[in-house]
Amino acid sequence: MPTTQETHLKVLRHLADNPNVTQRELAAEMGISLGKVNYCLKALIEKGMIKANNFKNSNNKAAYAYLLTPRGIEHKAQITVAFLQRKMAEYESLKDEIKQLQREVSNIQKPEP
Repeated sequence: MPTTQETHLKVLRHLADNPNVTQRELAAEMGISLGKVNYCLKALIEKGMIKANNFKNSNNKAAYAYLLTPRGIEHKAQITVAFLQRKMAEYESLKDEIKQLQREVSNIQKPEP
């Protein structure tokens, strides 16, 4: 289960690439519920990370463009670094665990003298 920070990072990354995405499209692409997307977007708007611009001339009055604010761009960079550091630590831990398992399997497969 992703953390709130991971979800925010994924949303910020997605919006940076596709600001005109609908909440429904974002939910489908991220594999999370529409309610969670809505909750996350509201939290990011309240924190000043993104702003939602309504397309007044659009036929679809619910159409928004979600734009990262300068604060949002900075926050995205900070949580990207933290996420990368955590994933690198997990990777190193997994490498150690794999080596240990390989040694155990190797010892099991060796015939007794």
